[in-house]
Amino acid sequence: MSKALFVGRFQPFHLGHLLAIEEILRKNDRVIIIIGSARQRNTPENPFSVEERIEMIKDSLLARGIRDFEIDSLEDFNDDKMWTAAIKHAYRFDAVYSQNPWTIECFKRNGMHVKKHRLYHERRYSGVSIRKRIAEGKEWRRLVPPQVYGHIMRIKGEERIRGLMNTARKGRNGYKSF
Repeated sequence: MSKALFVGRFQPFHLGHLLAIEEILRKNDRVIIIIGSARQRNTPENPFSVEERIEMIKDSLLARGIRDFEIDSLEDFNDDKMWTAAIKHAYRFDAVYSQNPWTIECFKRNGMHVKKHRLYHERRYSGVSIRKRIAEGKEWRRLVPPQVYGHIMRIKGEERIRGLMNTARKGRNGYKSF
């Protein structure tokens, strides 16, 4: 049974992530989804808690009939080698899937097999661009699975993101990174 590892922050989980997971599962029997920046929350870059992200991912995958997955989170390390070693020690997998150059390099340096999944409309399906659209009051619903949209609306995520962005703009003139 082949297992793949898929690492991301999922801020929020979007259709690009969903399409990548479906692709990974066409080539593997199971996917282990690791949520990065697990302790980060309520910041412009990481507005959602790890628990919120787990719920978004789980509900989206189950709604698509996807059951061959595990979701977990891992503490952040300020040491790339320690981070990848902790993942290698905690999980059994055959390959890591990513498009993130930093993630790819970290795992390759630790001798792990890394594969690139397709990029699905990179500009459209990007956590940064989705958070920016939310902050600016632009349409974003069609960029995420319906379960994610519903979750964000239930927890007043739009208001949270706008508040975080307004606070960041006031605190740092010219702040543009969402």
